[in-house]
Amino acid sequence: MTDRDLARQIEAVRRFNRFYTQRIGVLDEGLLDSPYSLAEARVLYEMAQREAASAGALGRELGLDAGYLSRILRGFVQRGLVARRRSADDGRVALIDLTAKGRREFDRLNRDSQREIGRALAPLGAEDRRRLLASLAAVETLLGDPARRGERTIVLRGHRPGDMGWVVSRHGALYAEEYGWDISFEAMVADIAARFIRAFDPAHERAWIAELDGERVGCVFLVRQSPRVAKLRMLLVDPVARGLGLGERLVAECVAAARALGYARLTLWTNDILLAARHIYVRAGFRCVRRERHRSFGRSLVGEYWELDLQPRAGRRAR
Repeated sequence: MTDRDLARQIEAVRRFNRFYTQRIGVLDEGLLDSPYSLAEARVLYEMAQREAASAGALGRELGLDAGYLSRILRGFVQRGLVARRRSADDGRVALIDLTAKGRREFDRLNRDSQREIGRALAPLGAEDRRRLLASLAAVETLLGDPARRGERTIVLRGHRPGDMGWVVSRHGALYAEEYGWDISFEAMVADIAARFIRAFDPAHERAWIAELDGERVGCVFLVRQSPRVAKLRMLLVDPVARGLGLGERLVAECVAAARALGYARLTLWTNDILLAARHIYVRAGFRCVRRERHRSFGRSLVGEYWELDLQPRAGRRAR
């Protein structure tokens, strides 16, 4: 990356910061036409989410300077929003908690905030809302504390009406963006998805849709090829969910189900430029058995055929 590229990226982030702080009214004297600054409203919010806590613990959670937080809390005490008391476990520790008045003020701010965000979302259609929420999740994941990424809720479920449209469109958009593949790839995925739905055999096939905080972010399919062989198809992890181990989890679910259903071998087809997926397959025990050059999706590619022995013969180690 050149210095010029980095400068452009920094300016893009700063431009977004300027836009968003103006959009949500952070620059106004009082947040949401209230007598509270953004920092004061944030302190009220955190206090409303917990039992009584020490000022030190609250400051560490919020990342606020101790002196600044002390001034905010002193003002809250003067307004009757916060009460102080000594800890029953350690008399040296002062605990702070919202009073009934403080709770009412928080409830009012919370309602006003929800109403304001609701007005911002109202003009957006369902797909635009999905894009917005996915982008917000990406910012939180990429710029948040890496140690806390695993705390986000990922759910794997079976497919249901509406999922296949997402699978097809997300594959098409993501591979076009990241690899420059043309619309013929989306057509191929649509054909695979349509055949899966038309001929779905619940006794021998499976599908997993991954949701992160209620939004679809990944998928994988187990498709029957023969009584002894199954195929792993359409593995996808959206960028907003990368770094959370979701790809490994989806492949592990697929492998475990193939074994449980009695298949002897699990196969897949991929391309050598899909490095992240290939690493997942290697860690899961797959081995590449054949490669071939081909021209597809508007690109010259190297296709790869991979296999995993699920029930190795006696005296033969599983690879």
